[in-house]
Amino acid sequence: MAKKRILIVDDDPDILDVLRLTIPEEEYEVVEAQDGQEALSKTYERPPDLIILDYIMPKLDGIQVCQKLKKDILLRHLPVILLTGKGDVKDKVKGLDAGADDYIVKPFDPQELLARIRMTLRRSEIDLDAAPLTRLPGNVSIFNEIDRRIKSGEQFAVAYVDLDKFKIFNDKYGFAWGDRIIQETARVLIKAVEEKGTSDDFIGHIGGDDFVIVTETNKVDQICKLVISQFDKVTLELYPPEDRKKGYISGKDRQGKKVKVDLISVSIGVVTNRSRKLTHVAQVAEIGAELKEFAKKTKGSNYVKDKRK
Repeated sequence: MAKKRILIVDDDPDILDVLRLTIPEEEYEVVEAQDGQEALSKTYERPPDLIILDYIMPKLDGIQVCQKLKKDILLRHLPVILLTGKGDVKDKVKGLDAGADDYIVKPFDPQELLARIRMTLRRSEIDLDAAPLTRLPGNVSIFNEIDRRIKSGEQFAVAYVDLDKFKIFNDKYGFAWGDRIIQETARVLIKAVEEKGTSDDFIGHIGGDDFVIVTETNKVDQICKLVISQFDKVTLELYPPEDRKKGYISGKDRQGKKVKVDLISVSIGVVTNRSRKLTHVAQVAEIGAELKEFAKKTKGSNYVKDKRK
């Protein structure tokens, strides 16, 4: 089993030494940063499983780092333990309000810190079913979000996003490039929601090349249009120049027959409760699958919106 990766952040070398000695290297991989900006850079480069973060640091303090992480859709679920010499209740509340999952005061007992690390990681594994490639919320979170919207009685829209010709792309260029397409798709969705959606919108990764966006009914069209336009631009650049110029690639279909297929595109099926009552997550998913298949019948990137009553 791969070791959990822990990022420890403190501008005091002595504290970093204590943390390094406290965290058993046979259980965890430890990475260090000495200020808030370095912590963010290392997190963006390769997200850890847990951050132990000092409260007072140069460049960016612990509160500012927490706030930036919680605003990032890909990183907002990353657990943070705030470490500080301040024991005032107001400071503790400020840290927790910024998004910290736990709080411990220096000087700390090494065994207590280790127990809190293990507890926070266990809780994170239970609460978060994030897709490892994109760090977007997975199926449990998707189910809970759609279920919450249904029970709230509010109007909402669920956009089921699927890539066309992904298997042939993956087979031809390899898994590394397939993963790159998936990651770029996640970024396109995030950007579209940030620009055209609301702060309450949700983005989830079902798995493979399937995603979900949950938003308001009056926002979903703008989001889908931006997803399509940005997706086509971004993915085009991932093809070798010769294939990009041809506008198609050669490969084998699921039956093993040689085929020529268009460049990868995106199909979106949009389910809303504007014209019909939705009562269960499975009902939403079934309608979404039907709409997505209908969208795939149109050449190129496209979205189809449910208008049935």
